[in-house]
Amino acid sequence: MSLFHLTRRFFGAIKPGAPGPEDEAWALAQLGEGEQLLWGRMNNPDRRHAIEVARLVDDVLDDPVEPVLPAALLHDVGKVVCGYRTPARVVATVLWAVAPDTLATEWVTTSGPRRRMAQYRLHPELGEQLLVEAGASALTSAWAGDHHRPVERWRVDREIGDVLKACDDD
Repeated sequence: MSLFHLTRRFFGAIKPGAPGPEDEAWALAQLGEGEQLLWGRMNNPDRRHAIEVARLVDDVLDDPVEPVLPAALLHDVGKVVCGYRTPARVVATVLWAVAPDTLATEWVTTSGPRRRMAQYRLHPELGEQLLVEAGASALTSAWAGDHHRPVERWRVDREIGDVLKACDDD
């Protein structure tokens, strides 16, 4: 993840308020029933970011295949598990920039702050689980799990993954 992306996300996260009613209605129209329930659990900054990503994807792809927009909208849904707000996310992001990934799998079995920190780090995997349980498409679930993985480990079509990644990291 680039420093520009992280800085932009930080300043977007401290902006108050929910997405506008038109954006919210557009997002909900892209999602199935179970996905809508997960969408409602996401915080305002994550929903605003997700709408921005999905709108970019919609602009780039002339006729996006059905699950691409839900994949863009719900790629960060796993963050709901830890319940962190912006200050804790900043600390967690800095920690995980220097900590080994194995620490997350170790901490997730603990309780308290370490567990929540690990849940934040593991948000892609947790998001994929939530989406599978909600009945989301294979593409939507896989992209939630894949969106921070190296390209060679993606399970989604490379062309679609490239668009989703580019729109998320712009």
